[in-house]
Amino acid sequence: MFRIGLVGIGKMGISHLAIARSHPGLECVAVCDSQAFLLAGARSHLHLDAYKSFDEMVASARLDGVVVSTPTSSHTRLARAALEHGLAVFVEKPLTLRAEESRALAQLAERRGLANQVGYHNRFVGTFRELRRLVQAGAIGRIHHVDGRAFGPVVTRPAGAGRTWRTKKAEGGGCLHDYACHVIDLMNFVKGPPAEVVGSRTTRIHSAQVEDAVHAMFEYGDGATGMLETNWSDESYRKMTTSVTVYGTRGKVFADRQEIGLFLDSGSTFEKFESGWTVRYITELQEPVAYYLRGEEYSAQLDAFADALSGRPHAHASTFASAAETDAVVEEILALDGSLPTERRRVADAEPCIPSTDELLQAARLYARARGAAARRRMADELRRFKERRA
Repeated sequence: MFRIGLVGIGKMGISHLAIARSHPGLECVAVCDSQAFLLAGARSHLHLDAYKSFDEMVASARLDGVVVSTPTSSHTRLARAALEHGLAVFVEKPLTLRAEESRALAQLAERRGLANQVGYHNRFVGTFRELRRLVQAGAIGRIHHVDGRAFGPVVTRPAGAGRTWRTKKAEGGGCLHDYACHVIDLMNFVKGPPAEVVGSRTTRIHSAQVEDAVHAMFEYGDGATGMLETNWSDESYRKMTTSVTVYGTRGKVFADRQEIGLFLDSGSTFEKFESGWTVRYITELQEPVAYYLRGEEYSAQLDAFADALSGRPHAHASTFASAAETDAVVEEILALDGSLPTERRRVADAEPCIPSTDELLQAARLYARARGAAARRRMADELRRFKERRA
């Protein structure tokens, strides 16, 4: 049994606490939070050691690791302090607000030889894992385009400025850090990180300080392209819906939380899959877990953390290093859009040469059809024009 402490008893913290307390390999012995009434409840009802100071908990509770579920702006300090005390660390996504800080944490964890993980739970969803397997096994041939999307009804009306930490960009809020990072991580999981973000645009629909929608276009080192679209102000969805579609020279494959569809071109086969559509559902693909809460993937990621504490890290789990790659893409999207935090750069100061959303969508449609030599030349010309406008 590995002794862990939980930092932050909010939405995700309560979820992690429930799963960890039922886990056969983890013993949650302490919690830390800034709210006294939450600590009082943890002491009286759960019989846990409760601390208002993170440093005091780390010094007193004899821990093997910590699970950090606090606002993103606090992740760097807490993760670094835990690693310097020799503790394994699980941090909720995104790892930090700056790719440089994320890379530094990854390097520190590697030097100390400590287990480290970030809460990108979609990597533990059976459909997305099968998507990655099929793509990397060459089922649809050479990849030429990856499309990632996420939509949901999180912000559906104007909210008061500064209502929560999510509404403050410097605290880790916004659709880009809350929604888009999940999709970027999935695209990285399936295809690998892009070589370049070639265009981006964020849009405020209801929020005053953060973006509600994100559009971005990627270019990969092998010439493939990518398109990201996320919107957390879309009331046509009942809850967050995430999907990834990958296009190859022999077909395409689509996956979301519920199903995966593989289409192979006429005459193409792969393993037991014939040409045309094959659809499989999450009930066929999801591995069972000992304790179910919200979805198997949330328990599976803590299973992976427990295994990492035992010296058996999962190849598909998100580490600090892979999360830093996601943070780097987020940072590039912000830099191209001109929407860096106000203390670094104002949105109004962004260059007017950034392509419009209509231009990006037109280019994306071109990329999706880029199968022949003529289309590839048009794609290259479009990329060149984007770069010239930004120069």
